[in-house]
Parts: sequence; C-alpha cells; structure tokens
Amino acid sequence: MAKRTSRSGELFPDVGAKEGLAVVNGRCLVRTEAGRRLVLVSGMVLAQYEVGDACSEAHAMVSLVEQGLAEQREVALAFACTTRTVRRHQRRFAGGGLSALGRGAGYPRGRPRVPETRERLVSRLKADGLSTRDIARRVGVDEKAVRKLLRRLGWKPPEVPQLELPLVMPGEDPNVSAEGTVAAAQAPAGSATGADPNVSASPAGAPAPALAAPPPAADPNLSASTADEAVPMTWDADPADRSVDRLLACIGLLDDAAPLFRAGEQVPRAGVLLALPALVRSGIFDIASDIYGTIGPAFYGLRTTLVATLLMALLRIKRPEALKEHSPVDLGRLLGLDRAPEVKTLRRKLSRLAACGQAAVFGRALASRRVASLGQALGFLYVDGHVRVYHGRHTLPKTHVARMRLAMPATSDYWVNDEKGEPLFVLTAQANAGMVKMLPIVLDEVRALVGQRRLTIVFDRGGWSPKLFVKLLAANFDILTYRKGYFRRVPRRDFVRHRAVFDGQHVNYLLADKKVRFLKGTLTLRQVTRLAEDDPHQTPIITSLFDLPAPYVAFRMFGRWKQENFFKYLRDEYALDALVDYRVEPDDPTREVPNPRRLALDEPLRDARAELARLRAEYGIKAFSNPERLRRTMRGFKNATAKVGDAIWRAIHRVRKLEARRARMPLRVPVRQAVRAPIVKLSTERKHLTNLFKMVAFQAESDLLRQLVPHYRRVEDEGRTLIQSALNGAASIAVTDTELRVTLAPLSSPHRTSALRAVCDEVNRATTCFPGTRLTLRYAVAEPPR
Repeated sequence: MAKRTSRSGELFPDVGAKEGLAVVNGRCLVRTEAGRRLVLVSGMVLAQYEVGDACSEAHAMVSLVEQGLAEQREVALAFACTTRTVRRHQRRFAGGGLSALGRGAGYPRGRPRVPETRERLVSRLKADGLSTRDIARRVGVDEKAVRKLLRRLGWKPPEVPQLELPLVMPGEDPNVSAEGTVAAAQAPAGSATGADPNVSASPAGAPAPALAAPPPAADPNLSASTADEAVPMTWDADPADRSVDRLLACIGLLDDAAPLFRAGEQVPRAGVLLALPALVRSGIFDIASDIYGTIGPAFYGLRTTLVATLLMALLRIKRPEALKEHSPVDLGRLLGLDRAPEVKTLRRKLSRLAACGQAAVFGRALASRRVASLGQALGFLYVDGHVRVYHGRHTLPKTHVARMRLAMPATSDYWVNDEKGEPLFVLTAQANAGMVKMLPIVLDEVRALVGQRRLTIVFDRGGWSPKLFVKLLAANFDILTYRKGYFRRVPRRDFVRHRAVFDGQHVNYLLADKKVRFLKGTLTLRQVTRLAEDDPHQTPIITSLFDLPAPYVAFRMFGRWKQENFFKYLRDEYALDALVDYRVEPDDPTREVPNPRRLALDEPLRDARAELARLRAEYGIKAFSNPERLRRTMRGFKNATAKVGDAIWRAIHRVRKLEARRARMPLRVPVRQAVRAPIVKLSTERKHLTNLFKMVAFQAESDLLRQLVPHYRRVEDEGRTLIQSALNGAASIAVTDTELRVTLAPLSSPHRTSALRAVCDEVNRATTCFPGTRLTLRYAVAEPPR
C-alpha cells in the first residue's frame, strides 16, 4: 500500500509546487510567465493579462466564481487574497460592470488625509521628537496617513554619528564651521551643504547637537570643471530618488534642487535639450537671478521654474494645465530631476514671481541683451498691437478685433519686432489705448534700449496722425506707414516697374513716387504708391525716408506681414492668447471713456433721420407724379399732401431736438460715471511674464533656424517644422565627469538628418553648460537604422 502511494505521488506530482503555477481546483490553473498571467480552465484560456493589471485580475476572479468554475475560497487562495476581497469584486461588478473594478483616480473618498498645508507642521512635530501616534492625534488623521506622509517627505530615523558636522538651521550663522569640515560660508547659495536630512531639529532653546551627516554624493554633474560659477549641491546619489533634497527644501535649507542626470536610451522628448544653448545665450537665467534673486526655499526654485517653463513652450505644452497630459517622470529627466513640477506647483511659482512686480524690468533687461546682440543690424522696427479677446464674467473695456470684425472685451498688447519679424519686447496698453496714444510710450522704451541713433518705425494705419508724425521726426525717428483716408489717385502713366532682390527675395512692383504735404504745407513727406497688376487698386505708402529706393521702401512696408505671421504662429503654436491668470485688480476710476448716455442717443437719432428721409422721399414722389391739370400751383399741392407735410415737420423737429440734447452731453466721462460694476482690469503681471517666456522660446527656435539656413534648401517652407520635429523627438542621454551628451534620433529622411547633424555641429562650437551644473552640453545625431 505504501509502494502504491509512493508511485501515485510520482505519477501525479504536486503541480502547485512549480514556480509560476497556482492551482485553483482540479480543472482551473493560474500560470504566470514573462510578466503575463493566464487563467486556464480545462486547458483553455479564460483570461490573460499583464501582471499588475488589477482590473483584469479582478475580472478573472469574478468570472471564475460567477460561471461556477470555482468557489470563493479557492479563488482567494489561488490569487493570494481574502474571500472578502472576492466578494467585494463581485459586488462592484454587479453594480457598475467592468469599469467599477478599476480603482478610481485620486484619494479614496471618506478617508481622512493630511492637507498639504500641514506638511510643514508634521515635519516640525516629528523633528521635535513626537511619536507618530501623537502627531496623528494632533493633526486629526489616522496614524497610517502620517507614516505615509513622512515616507513621502523622505523622513528617516537618525543614524549613528560618524562625522562631527553642525546642523545649519534657518536663523543660525552659516559661517560657523566644525573642525575637519568645510565651512558653510563656502557653500553656494541655496545648497544643502552642512545639513543632515536624516537628523531632526533640536527643540526650541536647546543647542543644536553635532550629528552625523553623510558627505555629498559623488555627483558627476558637478565635478571636473574649471568654471568659477558656484553651482548647487545635492545630497542624493540616485537621480531617480531626490527625497533628501525634497526634505531639505521642506525644512527651508534648499533654494533650488541641483540637476542630477541619469543615462538613458531614447528618452521621450529629450531632443528639446538642443535649444538650451540658445536659451542660455538669451541671458534669461542670469537676468532672472539678478532681478528676482530667489523665490524662497523650494525644491523647484527660480532656475528650475525657468527651465521647465521654457522647455514646456518649446515642446508645445501651451499652458500649465496641459502638464497633466504628460508623464512628470519623463519631463523630470529633461530637468535633471526625478519629477517635473505639477500644475499647481508651476502656477504657484509663476504667481510668486508675478507678486514681485518686476515683469516690465525683466522684459526690458531681456530686450537690452537682444539689442546688444543685434547691434547695428537693428534699423527697422515693426510696431503693432495684438488684441487678446476676453470671454470671462468681468466687465472689461471693449476694442475692435480685426480678425473677428467685432468689438469685444479684450486686452491689447503692443509688440516691437525687428526687421526679420523677431520679437524684442512687449507692453500692455492701459484700457486698450490706440496706436496713436501708445506709440510715444513704446518709442520711449525703444529709445532707452537703442540710444540716440536714428531708427525707422513701421506701423499700420492705426497710427496715422500727421501731428504725431511731427513729434516722431523731432524725436529722431523716421516713419513708414500706410496712408489713411481719402487721397487723390495717381495717373497710371506715372507708374514705373521696378525689379530688385532684397534679403534673397525677388520683388516686382509698379510704383509711383512723389512728395506730399500735410498740416497746411508744414509737413512734407514722401508717398510711394503701388499699383496692383490686374486690379486698379492703389496702395499709398507714406514715409520720411527720401534717400532710399522706392522698391526698398515698398519691400520694408510690406514686410510688416512678418509681424502678423508672428502673431498667428504664436497663437497657434504657443497659445499666445491663453489666459493664465484669472484674477483681476482695481483699475483707474478717473480714466475717461465715451459717454454711454450720449451713445444711447445715437440709435434714436439714427431712426429719426431715417424716418425723415423716408417721408422726404415719399413727398418727392408725390410731387413728381402730381397731375398738373388738377393741382396747377404749389399751394394746391401742399393742401393735397398736408398729412405728409405735417409728418415731415414733426420728423424735422424730433431730429433737431435729439441733436440738441446730444450736443449738451460731454463726449467722454470718467469711467466711474459710466460703469456701475466694479472698475477692474485683468491682472497683467503673470501674463506679461508668460509672454516673455514664450518670446524667449521663440527666439531660441529662431536661432536654431538661422543655423539651419546654410544646410537646408527649403528652410523658408519647412525650417520650423524640421526644428520642431527635432525638439519633440526622443534622444539618448549619457553623463560623464564633464559632459552631458545628447544623441538625437534621426529624422524622417537622410537629407533632414544631415541638416540636423550640421546644426548640432554648429551648436557644439560654443561651450555651453546646462544651467545649474558644470556639464558641457554636447550634441550628436544617431545613425539611422539600416
């Protein structure tokens, strides 16, 4: 009998003992192999899914029980759970179907959690030596929630001291150093040198003990460099886990996390790192550091916020809310961090920058750096207003939106671009002031940037004002604009055909050139009129430039469309009109607006005049068709048409009454008399900052485009598309002691890949370090697969 049992054991081994195989019952098995799991019934596949897919696993458990293939207890043992879990899955499936088996997003409802505003409180209580239970009792949450919060904050129990290193806390002297350690005064600003992330702070009034602190991690991003600029330090050794630096920032010992890169193949969207040298050349990081200094203790400091925002713009992540559609881990690898900032974090950083009120100074400094790089090439400046339509609930001033042909609540921004269409700076108009009013303000900024040398200002008909032209010419500016209003047509015999090549473009114009006078002959200007080829339409151009050829004057005037194309490109690609700040601020109640009571009389007056015109026409028709044999005299005709005549007199009196009433009203009144609602305007500071970031990103893209020009024939048609494809492509990252090597993926065709490789060679000629490190950026393009 024993032999028989032994043989039976050999013939029917315990299949459940095999690795990756679980027995449900005599006919059901669960097999796991290569990261996938199969549920087999009598050798047939009932379900298959990847390990870790909780929804599919729950559905497989429910299917086994509901179809009578196994009992709850058997399923629970095979799937390493409890029968209560199986019953819960059945209940959810019966109530909501397959979608109910998936875990909902967010924190479970009804379970108390620690608010983010109490994270500092929990850290402080734990640092004071309180137990987790006492902290949970004080905060009013479960003990498990406190443990999870401390784990997320990177809290660790104190270790055995190994080195004597004083803990530098806020308010203490950072220049005090211990023997055998580096003085804290030598540490760069915002670094965590001298702070032990694993040691709690001393209670109030007690001296800070000398506790153990591990030396800073051997960071390849910060070593083997001859640069004199101080860079932040990091206490983390794993680029994918920055918990120590986050804890230091939480307790106020870190102003900005140091970039710490990890090598990787085909990192998504890492091609955007190709634009970093152009961003560094713009000076935005140095200027922001000089103006804003720091935004307080934070893991995502000023430099990280700038890099993240600029790379977002280049990656066409058009507003902070769009960050939730992208992996924060993948974006964090581009910043040298474990995660990129989330939506609320980035909005909070922008709000903190906007609270400084230095956006105008920041934009002026960026423009000064750009003007210095352009030098004497800056001869023509294009000035135009861009209208951002507002669809919110607040009452804002209306302005005419040309692209919609409507008057709508909006905010007007005035941009100044160079002769290539590249933006220099932007100003926000007060209460949608027109071009005539804003042009002197804009030119005051231009004069502060370029000095006293003479420039030519190009603008459209919105700035037409001969009186303004006199002031601009006296201020050492030349003008170039379209003529507005009525003008005497030029005879066709005066037009001459001109053919020329300017900036690589062939032009063919029919032009007539003559002098014109304004302001009763006191202002003499030049009019260059263009005649369309197959249309009698004439386009008069007014300028104060008498020494330039006529075709060059027309070419520069028609080049104003570069600025219009710039607006359209930024609307489509960078969401220039997107509202990033929903707050409002009080507006000037004394500014004057058109009198609404006077405007209210326009419609009745218009109706009265129309009625008078109708009656006059009717009276004229009756006089024209009057039979003279019946009414030979005018007196007879008046008697016959007395009703119409009386109506005409009543209409005349009504028109005169309305005109007199309207004439007694002032044309403009203070806005507080015209509007009953609160007098507010949109908060412009954060929008101004966002516009500056998008402007710098566009300039960096344009710099790459100029480097592409000698190497790509169709750069005018496809250049920006090629650059955008390269920036959005994957790339491999390699880190050495002195370099951060970025190998871009090849593009769709060999000639495009060759052009991109030439751009990388151009970029490599300039030594540029990643902001916040001493790693030199080096770029290459991978060979396409054979």
